[in-house]
Amino acid sequence: MFSIMLKSKLHLARVTHVKPDYEGSLTIDRNLMDAVKLLPYEKVLVANLANANRFETYVIPGKPGDGVICLNGPAARLGSVGDKLVILAFSAVPTDEARRHRPLILTLNERNQPTGPLKEI
Repeated sequence: MFSIMLKSKLHLARVTHVKPDYEGSLTIDRNLMDAVKLLPYEKVLVANLANANRFETYVIPGKPGDGVICLNGPAARLGSVGDKLVILAFSAVPTDEARRHRPLILTLNERNQPTGPLKEI
């Protein structure tokens, strides 16, 4: 049996761009993806703190170090530049290991830079 557990979280990511005419996805700075072990094309759940929109999409890597968080395609209609997002990824963990599982959480500042060390809670 498996339990669905939080794997990765980018907390307070700020939208830097919106591209409604782009194919649907969420572009994230590759360094941020790597920090919380998000893979290219991995499914994520996004919660927008500005308007309470929640949606699922997939991640595509942005240029490392540029701080980009870009809503693409239909997702671009669910947020605006400057909105704060919580980006969540989940994984199936064997239930007997679930109690020991710890997600990777990174809180970001207004420029999408880490505010402190990566957390495992």
